[in-house]
Amino acid sequence: MGASITDRVLPSGDALTVFTVVVDRPRDHHAGAATVDALPCQAFRASVRTAVARLEAGQLVEVTGTLRRRFWRGPVGLGSALEVDVSRIRAVR
Repeated sequence: MGASITDRVLPSGDALTVFTVVVDRPRDHHAGAATVDALPCQAFRASVRTAVARLEAGQLVEVTGTLRRRFWRGPVGLGSALEVDVSRIRAVR
């Protein structure tokens, strides 16, 4: 679990929690260094938002959700982002 958790209220009035889950990659024997992937996550369900608020940075978690790619038009062209729409999260002890 990453360190930053942000709560937002959308123009529709829906509440959203945005956070990052950090996943270790297997060590690449050729590169010699372990790396990680940072997965941006979002949660709309109140139960998930409450569970995320109780987690600590660095805590091991199990996440269930759907991968979603968002597209938008910006001042420099088309942009996109891959996010996990989290339906369930739990701390792994």
